[in-house]
Amino acid sequence: MIFEPTPIEGAFVVRLEPRTDERGFFARTWCRDEFVAHGIDIEVAQSNLSHNRVAGTLRGMHYSAAPAREGKLVRCERGRVHDAIVDLRPGSASFMRRFEIELDDRRRDALYVPPGVAHGFQTLDDDCDVLYLMSERYRPELARGVRHDDPRLGLRWPRPVAVIAERDRRWPDLADAVGG
Repeated sequence: MIFEPTPIEGAFVVRLEPRTDERGFFARTWCRDEFVAHGIDIEVAQSNLSHNRVAGTLRGMHYSAAPAREGKLVRCERGRVHDAIVDLRPGSASFMRRFEIELDDRRRDALYVPPGVAHGFQTLDDDCDVLYLMSERYRPELARGVRHDDPRLGLRWPRPVAVIAERDRRWPDLADAVGG
């Protein structure tokens, strides 16, 4: 795997290093030792699949409160998504910075999102599947979020929002969520 740092402290784009032959290819998608070597010391506690029927579906911007602050490795398994993260950690050198990337089933890149960083994505195709490896199990009482369209986040969603959960539509703005 190739770990490419992003402008967000502790966040990486994780690219595969496929080994090809007449059958196709084989590539490692997770290796604890390689993640630890890049300062990511997490255990995978849960794996989740998000299926999204309609292009323009928006999920986010999500994060989790202590004590279950979760790190996640996100990969688009089918289709294409515009993925976005924003650093909400007040003590971080990259506090309030954002990073956006297109993840797709052709390149198969993943994005590692550290704990305390808000994450969301918008589907660019119908029938997108997004796989998450999570460092913590989901605890709904600790689920948090900020509005995807808060101008202070500076996110540039490529499509009009076609589908969004009521919960995601009603997240607070940044100032109310984290005092930003």
